[in-house]
Amino acid sequence: MAITAQDVNKLRQMTGAGMMDCKKALTEAEGDFDKAVDILRKKGQKVSASRADRETKEGVVVTSVSADKSEGVLLTLTCETDFVAKNEEFVSFANAILELAVEKSASTKDEILALPFENITVGEKIIEMTGKIGEKIEISDYVVVKGEAVVPYIHSNGKLGVLVALKNVNGADVEEAGKDVAMQIAAMNPVAVDKDGVDSAVVEREIAVGKEQAQAEGKPEAMIEKIAMGKLNKFYKENTLLSQSFVKDSSKSVSQYLDGVTKGLTVVDFKRVAIG
Repeated sequence: MAITAQDVNKLRQMTGAGMMDCKKALTEAEGDFDKAVDILRKKGQKVSASRADRETKEGVVVTSVSADKSEGVLLTLTCETDFVAKNEEFVSFANAILELAVEKSASTKDEILALPFENITVGEKIIEMTGKIGEKIEISDYVVVKGEAVVPYIHSNGKLGVLVALKNVNGADVEEAGKDVAMQIAAMNPVAVDKDGVDSAVVEREIAVGKEQAQAEGKPEAMIEKIAMGKLNKFYKENTLLSQSFVKDSSKSVSQYLDGVTKGLTVVDFKRVAIG
């Protein structure tokens, strides 16, 4: 049967696929729109499979915080090129997925992929978008942070995002303080909130390195343990958030800065996600 320009345009409006792809799909489906949509999805699946080994080092970070500020979520939608990452449709798609995840209280990436999206699932929509754009697309990260007050931050390039959870807010407006600390996390990339949160394997490695350095420098055997612990404490100061020097005022630690905002204010959790 003859495929008209109106038919092609109708399918294009329905799917967002290219004109030639729509014409080929309609021709193959003998004018059946449902079959044509399935054909286009299969094309997307093939494109997705053929690009499965590609790395997605570009993309966008999006965040959302609940009205009462007690919960924040962060999602990264990644792709292959910066050109696609900056595309308005791609960014809108990332925000639509995030909005749906928040609405349905999703807690994992797998849960998000299974959610209904425009009569299909999010996972199927991603495959469809892959077919349309011609690049591998995936949800690379999805994190949820809870606390008395959760503050988000997205770096200006849109490829690095932070969520920081505060406690002992005491009714104070901590938005600015939370933003300052989130920017600190973005810049300094701490390994944990404080020394208690540092992985035991990291602690053991730092002690071992400290001992090896002391031995290499010819320090007395009786001093090696003490020297190694001193180096570990330096590691804590430089690499755990609350002990770090505050980037906006190096005369105080992050912990001291927060306590100066409102007594007892501190960080209980944070997540830092970067693309690339």
